[in-house]
Amino acid sequence: MNDSNRLEAVAPVLKHYHVEPHFVEDYGSILKIYSNKGTFALKKIPPGQGTDFIRHVHFLYQKGFNRIVPIYPTMDGRYAVLHDQYLYYLMPWMANENRDPKSHQLFRELARLHTLSAKEITINKEERIEHYEKTIQQLEKHQEFLDGFIDVCERQTYMSPFELLFCLYYNEISQALRFSKGKFEEWYESTKENEKARMVVTHGKLSSDHFLFDERGYGYFINFENATYGSPIHDLLPYISRTLNTNPKRSDDSIDLIYHYFKYFPFKEEEKLLFYSYLAYPIPIIQTVEKYYRKQRPKNEFKYVKQLQQRYWHLKNTEYVVMRMTEIETQQQQAMDAAAQQAKEEGAQQQQ
Repeated sequence: MNDSNRLEAVAPVLKHYHVEPHFVEDYGSILKIYSNKGTFALKKIPPGQGTDFIRHVHFLYQKGFNRIVPIYPTMDGRYAVLHDQYLYYLMPWMANENRDPKSHQLFRELARLHTLSAKEITINKEERIEHYEKTIQQLEKHQEFLDGFIDVCERQTYMSPFELLFCLYYNEISQALRFSKGKFEEWYESTKENEKARMVVTHGKLSSDHFLFDERGYGYFINFENATYGSPIHDLLPYISRTLNTNPKRSDDSIDLIYHYFKYFPFKEEEKLLFYSYLAYPIPIIQTVEKYYRKQRPKNEFKYVKQLQQRYWHLKNTEYVVMRMTEIETQQQQAMDAAAQQAKEEGAQQQQ
């Protein structure tokens, strides 16, 4: 689409804001608008996505959370314009020059967002039991598949490169699956009598690309279209999992980010158990193995071996984070127990 066509396309939308566009730059779902009233960002939402997110944004503003790029109302008070089946909403344009490469500010503001929006909701015990049983069944099905596939591989006279590599990784994949299942069972045992659970407004698509900085260095969230009420884990987990999708490394930066978040919004013990279970769940590598197994011959061995290797690295990076965090938690608990025991002994001595 050329410049004049872009101007023609957005002019009817911007008319609702009394904004006259002079020039438009296309950034995919965002259009940068140069106009008689300054520079704006016009967001385009595909058909099927509603404006529920605006309700969450307004709720957060009412709670005192203002680290969201403002959404401007139209002249008649609406916060989105429907045009040619697409929804549009208008925001100020942010230059985003002062990035925090390690995302500490993003995680601090995410913790504030969760703190201000947190509420206790009543849990249906039958639904909890159903969720537990379905998840355990799924975990066991994955283990059955892994056990079955390694039997197939070991019966081969000559294994394919993928099958050989899977056999080398099998024990570690199974170990991660058992750990995930164990933490999930711990979570259920510790919460099955609970009648309440903590929910927050989740961003829904947390990413460094969705956290922009103004000229003063303050960070603001954008792209709230997937916002909803849910567990805070739903924001934290996908972000951390993506940071671990790299070559093998000790991801102390990821651990640092998580504990930076915990400093402002500490997880409850049951939330940590569920977080460890979901993070350790080796679903990416299992999905790769399932995909290979179902693929009809001829199979592209190079492509599948490369993908299996990458998924294994992700598994090992995740393993380091989970093991290191459980080690830190154990050390902290031991220190607290020792301090409590010392205080008890000192109290007993004083009474004597």
